[in-house]
Amino acid sequence: MVVVAGGAVVESEVSPSYKGYRFPAEVIGHAVWLYHRFPLSYREVEELLFERGITVSYETVRAWCSTFGPAYARNLRRRRLRPGDKWHMDEVFIKVNGKRRYLWRAVVQDGNVLDIWVQSKRDGRAAKRFFRKLLKDLECVPRVLVTDKLRSYGVAHREVMPSVEHRSSKYLNNRAENSHQPTRQRERAMKNFRSTGAVQRFLAAFSRISTLFRPRRHLITASDYRAEMTERFRLWKTVTGAAAHA
Repeated sequence: MVVVAGGAVVESEVSPSYKGYRFPAEVIGHAVWLYHRFPLSYREVEELLFERGITVSYETVRAWCSTFGPAYARNLRRRRLRPGDKWHMDEVFIKVNGKRRYLWRAVVQDGNVLDIWVQSKRDGRAAKRFFRKLLKDLECVPRVLVTDKLRSYGVAHREVMPSVEHRSSKYLNNRAENSHQPTRQRERAMKNFRSTGAVQRFLAAFSRISTLFRPRRHLITASDYRAEMTERFRLWKTVTGAAAHA
């Protein structure tokens, strides 16, 4: 079920289950937040938790991130605002186990990530698959589609969403290109990615969680920034279930 209220799309939400876990939701949620928000390794998260009197192994942190990261990201996705009417799309190559893969990304004009997908190619067929995945998940179409001059986008645009205005320019698509920077930071911190499935799962969660805590700071005052971050941390406690367990 989907309920639209105040511009937000809210689906029925399933809170993560912490049954059988020794640590409470607040601790697990904090560990997952540290790993996805900052370019940290599992061992570094282990050390930060130890400084706060929480003794866990880095393998436990890895298990928490693998289990709860995607769950938190799904809850954030269910609470997403309706996407804007201008979508920016871009692709960038990444190395996965020494092989070149392409990370496709769609971003709205306010910088929020709509979706990402890792594929082995960046031809017209790959672009069409990504377009169809977006339309299926979002159940809406944009007013304007902004891409660079890669011809694959033109092929996909003509076949998948021909009614949408398509603007193709390397100067108009900085919004999508800049959104790749956090991924590059994580790629360096993780010393490259190991498998396509693992990188898809990680980046899908990372794109949701990291973006939540990256408001456009340069566009708002200090007081508005603090208020915005307070609200975002409140939302984080809700999606992780920490608020219910407080």
